[in-house]
Amino acid sequence: MPAPAPAPHDDGAIDKVEALHDLVLRSLDDDQAQDVVTIPLSGKSNIADHMVIASGRSTRQVASMAQKLTERIKRELGRGVRVEGLPVADWVLIDAEDVIVHIFRPEVRSFYNLERMWAFEERTPEAATERRAAAPATG
Repeated sequence: MPAPAPAPHDDGAIDKVEALHDLVLRSLDDDQAQDVVTIPLSGKSNIADHMVIASGRSTRQVASMAQKLTERIKRELGRGVRVEGLPVADWVLIDAEDVIVHIFRPEVRSFYNLERMWAFEERTPEAATERRAAAPATG
């Protein structure tokens, strides 16, 4: 099945997406997020242009990072966001439309392993053949 076509952006929309993405990365860096990963989704999925995955050391840090990020997005870019998971703060999802942010406690992040799920480039037949060729022989 072909990948969905990305939503057309004009130059101003691309700048807004990148400003949002940069703000997310800066905010997570300021709050000492660990293992921050950006997965580009443009052209691969129509849910967003970027997915950012990060870890916090505790539920308190996860909640704090999520709250500060949502406040910064609203204050600096005038955008509202949807937030899920804040009361428990094992995994907080922040949907800012063009950028989706997942902030996890490390144990929860490794359990769900979103990076692997969204690793589109590894799902090509060539990548599967390369993985099989590189795997040690069992016998």
